[in-house]
Amino acid sequence: MGNSALKSHLETSQKTGVFQLTAKGLQEFPEELQRLTANLRTVDLSGNKIEVLPGSIGNFLQLKSLTLNSNRLTALPSEMGKLKKLETLCLSGNRIERLPPTLGQLKALRTLNLSGNQISEFPSGLGTLRQLDMLDLSRNHIHIVPPEVSDLQAIEINLNQNQISVLSPEVSRCPRLKVLRLEENCLELTSIPQAILSDSQVSLLSVEGNLFEVKKLRELEGYEKYMERFTATKKKFA
Repeated sequence: MGNSALKSHLETSQKTGVFQLTAKGLQEFPEELQRLTANLRTVDLSGNKIEVLPGSIGNFLQLKSLTLNSNRLTALPSEMGKLKKLETLCLSGNRIERLPPTLGQLKALRTLNLSGNQISEFPSGLGTLRQLDMLDLSRNHIHIVPPEVSDLQAIEINLNQNQISVLSPEVSRCPRLKVLRLEENCLELTSIPQAILSDSQVSLLSVEGNLFEVKKLRELEGYEKYMERFTATKKKFA
């Protein structure tokens, strides 16, 4: 990509606060963006070949949305934690294995999409994200949903297409959780905690493609209570 094209992009971004450069074969985060740290609110560099996100990303203090889907990132810099205004972070289709602890400092974050990465342990330290609505961890390599999940404020957690065989009953204590997606995992019927059905806020529990027939859920204690929430939610949106 020529310098002149990048230059015109930068000039436009200075006015709009938006920098979008997708599927252009970029191998690194454009250094030239450093000139716009005071302006940029949205950056989308999806579909490139970026392997490293530089620590200087922490200088973009006005950033509200950062999208780097389908790149080659294996890690995130700890400086990410400085992005106090960031509301949307989309990193699906990379090679990320773990998250820096500083990610828990993104106090404004509402959407965190990490689908299609190499994450094998459920990320810890996200309970401090009090505004988090949506956490997408689908298509990773997670085996266990640990008790710490109860700290999460998310309304929806997507764990489809992992390798989950252990689901902590503490998930029922997530204060705002309405939608829990667990399709295509390794769950037995006995792995579904009764508390999710009888004592949680969850009104959509999606468990197709596990090691039991979905209709068997009806046999579990608490199923009727779950169906009451499910039906009430359906009526609300009908």
